[in-house]
Amino acid sequence: MDVGALAFDVFGTVVDWRAGVAREAARLLGPDVDAHAFADAWRARYRPSMEEVRSGGRPFVPLDVLHRESLPEALAEVGAGPVPDDVAAELVLAWHRLDPWPDAVPGLTRLRRRFVLAPLSNGGVRLQVDLARRAGLPWDLVLGAEVVGRYKPDPEVYDAAARLLALPPSAVLVVAAHVDDLAAARARGLRTAYVHRPDEFGGTRVPPERDPGADLSVSSLEELAGALGC
Repeated sequence: MDVGALAFDVFGTVVDWRAGVAREAARLLGPDVDAHAFADAWRARYRPSMEEVRSGGRPFVPLDVLHRESLPEALAEVGAGPVPDDVAAELVLAWHRLDPWPDAVPGLTRLRRRFVLAPLSNGGVRLQVDLARRAGLPWDLVLGAEVVGRYKPDPEVYDAAARLLALPPSAVLVVAAHVDDLAAARARGLRTAYVHRPDEFGGTRVPPERDPGADLSVSSLEELAGALGC
């Protein structure tokens, strides 16, 4: 493909959000809380919390704010009581401390030899910087929700990616493990690559192995690098 840049979804595609949030929850909440159930409960509030912003019901706020607001309900769902403010702040920072999938850093390193790489995420700029520094993610720049004040799948997020990269949409390849994200990118003229991540939800919600609409469907970022000649 004649592309000049790759823009990546991050949560679930590049990093394992479930294991990371559960690890921090176990540390901060103790053994009486099912840490993985808590991670799932918190993640279940991810999209609904953004929908109020997408629909115009409230001004844009960074994802850290939405995570903090949805935290009490997630805790209550797993039978945990309210936590002190300092513990709540540490839990929100769990999303800044996620580990990459084993293939992510090797695959991104190979891809960066030929392409400009950027996260195209609903996570804020500081969150993406923290993840990159912790995990060694070799981004060239940060794109996404906080940059344009919109949450995916708002068309402006994808339009802005091409505009800020000074490339036509067809020269930007969006890489994600979520078919709806890729469909929204294709609707704006961007190219797409699907990455199968069967363990994103601990194997309980297994996604399709391929996205029939995507230009490429792969099982790892290293496979993507090979498919793109890196």
